[in-house]
Order: sequence, then C-alpha cells, then structure tokens
Amino acid sequence: MGKVITLLKLLPRLHQILLTLLVLVTLIIILIPADDAQASKNTNTQLSGSIDLGNGSDNTASDIANRNAEQLKLPLAFRKPTPPTGIASSPDSQTAASKEIHSIDEDTAKSPEAMRTEKLDVEHFKVKSGDTLAALFNRAGLSSRDVYEITLLPKAKKNLLKIMPGEELIIAKNAAGKLAELKYQLNPISTLVITRSDAGYKESISEKQVESRTKFASATISSNFWNAGVGAGLTPNQIMQLATIFGWDIDFALDLRKDDHFALIYEEEYADGEFLRNGNILAAEFSNQGDRYTAVRYTDGNYYSEEGHSMRKAFLRSPVDFKYVSSSFNPKRLHPVTGKVRAHRGVDYVAKVGTPIKAAGKGRVIKSAYNQYNGNYVFIKHNDTYTTKYLHLKKRKVKQGATVKQGQVIGTLGATGRVTGAHLHYEFIVNGVHRNPRTIKLPKSLPIAKKDKPKFMALSKQIMAKLQHNKQVYLASQ
Repeated sequence: MGKVITLLKLLPRLHQILLTLLVLVTLIIILIPADDAQASKNTNTQLSGSIDLGNGSDNTASDIANRNAEQLKLPLAFRKPTPPTGIASSPDSQTAASKEIHSIDEDTAKSPEAMRTEKLDVEHFKVKSGDTLAALFNRAGLSSRDVYEITLLPKAKKNLLKIMPGEELIIAKNAAGKLAELKYQLNPISTLVITRSDAGYKESISEKQVESRTKFASATISSNFWNAGVGAGLTPNQIMQLATIFGWDIDFALDLRKDDHFALIYEEEYADGEFLRNGNILAAEFSNQGDRYTAVRYTDGNYYSEEGHSMRKAFLRSPVDFKYVSSSFNPKRLHPVTGKVRAHRGVDYVAKVGTPIKAAGKGRVIKSAYNQYNGNYVFIKHNDTYTTKYLHLKKRKVKQGATVKQGQVIGTLGATGRVTGAHLHYEFIVNGVHRNPRTIKLPKSLPIAKKDKPKFMALSKQIMAKLQHNKQVYLASQ
C-alpha cells in the first residue's frame, strides 16, 4: 500500500486529481446497486414472514398486502396458520407440523362416538373367592390408576367395592390395551356401565325394557293345598300369597276339603324376551266347601272381592301358623290337668316351639306379663268392643302400653305356665264375652271408595270374565 502512495506522489498534480476521481466514481458504481438489492431482499423477507402466501417468488409487494388484508377480514378460526417471523412456509415445514399434531395420544383425542365404533377386545371376568376390584383389574391387565379413577364415581364406589364371588364383570379394552368400557349387572334389569371419554371415566345405568304378561293357573285339591299349588306350577311364594289373600275367610289349616278348587291370573315379567320373575296376583277365585270367594287387585295395591268389598278383615282368623288344634272352644271341657269340668274359652293351636305369634289386629297392649297359670301372656285391646289374649308364650316381644299393627310378631309359641305341652291358647272377647275365634263372623274392613267404585267394577268385570274363560278352556282340556 505504501509503494502505491509513493508512486501516486511522483505523478504530476493534475494526474493525481484525475486518478482520484476515477477511483471514487468506480466505487460509487459498485456500491449503489448492491444497497438497492439488499433493501429489496429485506422487504421481501419481512412480508413473507407475516403470512403464508403459498405461492412462488412472482408475488409482488402489492399482492402480498392485498392478501394480508383479506386474511385479516376473516374470523380468527378461519385464518391460515402463520409461521414464525423470518421463516418462510414450505411443504417440508407443513409436513413437520402435521407430524407433530398426530403425535398426540390418539386415545385421548378420540370422541366417545369414535370409540364406540372402534373394535374392542371384550372379556368376561368371574369374581373369585377373595377377589377385590384391584385384584380382578390386575388379572385383566389394567392398572391401579384405573381402579382409583373408577372408584371416584359414586355408583361404581357403592357397587364395585362390594363385588361377590360368582358375579361377573365385562371388560372391553381398545387396541392399545386400555380400558374402554366396563359393565356390571346390578340386578336382572339394571346394569352399571362405565365408559372412558376425553374427560376421564363416566358412569350410567342401563335399564332393560320390562314386559308384563299374564298367566292362568288352576288346580283341584286332592290331598292338600300346598301340593295342589305346586301341581299348578305356582312357586312357594305364590302359594303363600294366595293363602294370605283368602286367609281372612278360609282357615287353610282346618277348613280345606278334598275337591276344593282355585284359579288365578297373575303377572309374569320379561326383559329382552327372557323370564325375570313372577309379579302380582291380579285376580283369583277359591271354592271352599261349596262357598265361592273372589279377589281382584286394584291400582291401590289392595285386594277386593269382585263386588268391591275389602278382602282384609279387621282380624286374622288365626294368629299363628299351626299344625293342628289340640283343644277347641268348649264351655264344658274337662280340664286335662285338674280333671275337673272347666270352660275352655279359647282355642289351643299346636305348633313347633318358637313359632311366631302375630297380633290378630291393630291395637294397644294392655298386659304383657307372666304368672304360674298363663305363663308368659299378652292381652291386646283393639277397641271398646274387641280384645284378644295370647297365653303360654315362650317369649314376649312387646311391652305393656305398646301399639301393635295387625300381623306384628308379639311373641313366640312355648309351654310356660300350667300346660301339658307346647301350644298357644288364644281367646277372642267381644264386649266382655268370650267367643269362638274360629266360628265368629269377623268384622269387615271398609269397601273400596265410592269415587273409585265405577273404575274398579269395570276392571273387575273384565279380569273376572277373563278368569272364567280360562277356567272353561282349562276344564275342557282336562
């Protein structure tokens, strides 16, 4: 550089000035175009960073501005995504973004509708002895986290933490092996269903559609009522229900005779075409020693005769389920212990020691005590007219002054006091006079309300006509 300057100084003054001007012009020519190009480049870079144009380098600044303005007019949800400043959009960058979005856990992104259409792996798990929900889930390949989250649900906590051996859980898992659905049958109609959604687990109760059908049954008594009921296809519960309905008028231990007969129409419940259980007796007829008794169930749940009289009387015919009567009502009976003639003012019912004794009607306990003659005894005053007495009980289950309902257990049968064997001595007193509880005409309860009478009579006529028709078909088939 020093030699160049030395040579420059040796030139004449005019040559030095011209050479300097030449160098300056050359520099200006070189530098000015480069600055314009750089400025143009910077402008394009800033515009491409503000919005993804999706076009090549042919877009002008005017085109960019117009498109940018149109984008800003759209709602935010409809605008095109904007890449970071200084990075131009390209097919490669779009592919990378797509991959990043799809890297999210597909199970959490799926809607419940999508999960229902997804093919699930369904398995049935029987609850084993000693099983807990955690143990069963472990056997199913599920985690303790699943157990925890599911038992946060109220119905699941109430039922699944009390699973019993022999019960079944139906578990459905998705392709990733995660729990998608769980089913647990609560009863023949209801099923607890737990499903997995975006928000976690949720529970619901699935109810089967119950269909009610009617069925007819009839039988003639040849040996005893129980065998006749079984022969007619009735369950033990239905046999007892039928005896309860007519128990006010018929003593099923003593009054039944050979060739007595009965017929009834009752409900059967089905779900999805499968039998669930027997329902209520809708209508019944019982012929006993030539007398005909009828019963129709009304919408209030009570039974009435076909004319609308209540089947429920004010008193039970007998207060205990007994085997036989050892001593009937007899004003001139010879006492079995003293050997003297002494009136027997009640009925002695023999049954197994400990058999429940029931209050014959609603009333107030006026005596509950023990003495050497009566043993443990209970007296009940039902109103100003009626009083009942129960003697020789093994245990008393009510106290003096208590109010009892009809059919309430007041004690158990025993052999306390002066007796020769275990039995219940039962007395029925009307206006202070002992009456025979087996033959006295029991007072009636109130008939069906007057306002309900027309509706009841229409129902009674229809159901009893159906019963009589079925009886004729049954007898013809015999």
